[in-house]
Amino acid sequence: MQYRQFGNTGKMISALGFGCMRLPEYEEDGKWRIDEGKAIPMLLRAYEAGVNYFDTAFGYCNENSQYTLGRVIKHMRRDQIMVATKLPLGRVEKTGDFRKTLEIQLERLDTPYIDFYHFHGIDKNDMNEKIKPLGLLGEARKALDEGLIRHMSFSFHGDPKDMQYLIEQGEIFSSVLLQYNLLDRSNEEAIAYLAQKGLGVVAMGPVAGGRLSAPSTKLSRGIVKEKEPVATYELALRFVLGNPNVSCALSGMTSMDTVEKNLETAQAEPMGEKDFAGADAAMEDMKKLSDLYCTGCDYCMPCPRGIKIPRVFEAYTYHNVYGLSGHAKRMYGEIGEKENAGRPVGECAGCGACESKCPQGIRIIEKLKEADKALAALA
Repeated sequence: MQYRQFGNTGKMISALGFGCMRLPEYEEDGKWRIDEGKAIPMLLRAYEAGVNYFDTAFGYCNENSQYTLGRVIKHMRRDQIMVATKLPLGRVEKTGDFRKTLEIQLERLDTPYIDFYHFHGIDKNDMNEKIKPLGLLGEARKALDEGLIRHMSFSFHGDPKDMQYLIEQGEIFSSVLLQYNLLDRSNEEAIAYLAQKGLGVVAMGPVAGGRLSAPSTKLSRGIVKEKEPVATYELALRFVLGNPNVSCALSGMTSMDTVEKNLETAQAEPMGEKDFAGADAAMEDMKKLSDLYCTGCDYCMPCPRGIKIPRVFEAYTYHNVYGLSGHAKRMYGEIGEKENAGRPVGECAGCGACESKCPQGIRIIEKLKEADKALAALA
């Protein structure tokens, strides 16, 4: 296992971290439970291979994730691992709720301290409307002084421009957990800023929520120029770890097969500087191969018929440009079935309201039909 400096914490963190959000589950008597017969061997295998960062949260796996991780770490050298969990602000209505929720999590994890405690998924509004008014940074400092937590952190899904503000407001932060992968590089400048400030950076979603787990000959050959296609999940992890400002790639693992594949990739050389520098250009070149260059700006929305136009085009791009047809097929199957997926393309009335607002000048009506036809053929 490769290890990297974790910001200014003095810790060395494994290049691969174990995300405990997707542990195998089953339903029994109307309740969801973690299949510990599968999950515990997965966690121990990762530990034995050198993984030393384990990330969970209050609500993961129907609030069972912390219990399972707590049982597993009894079989690990506690001083050789880092346990990370998160404070859900939805549970915090008054100042004392910080300590109350922290103590619940310490009990669930059955550990005297948490190595990295995160404000869960915060943005600028959370800082200004809840964290500062309720004095939660002060509560965090008390917990740090008492040794209940070793480092304070936050996870982030917001606008990258807000990163500097959050760091300036919370001088106690030691690390940040944020989204970063081959398909989403929006946080790249923020990652460089964090590294400059001495904070550790853990990248979640290295395989883009599973989108990059499916094979894609277009991606592997287009980026690394190999004659034989490279497995897409391998390419994805090598890309994330090829960024010298990233401390750890955090992967949510669902099976022993996933653990083994990730361990093998994490022990290999990360993407070299030349390949890493060329990845962005290669991704743009592939996208330009399509005359459907939708940026996902949403200016075309809302559609009077409820069609999520950018979502349809996103699915089509995964299939037509990146060769991620398996993911495109799943996205297409949700259209008309899931509320947030929008209505079927066949319900388009051809009114043209979308085309008049598109800054790219896309012939949306025509391209919707083209995308619908291609995606339907995947079913």
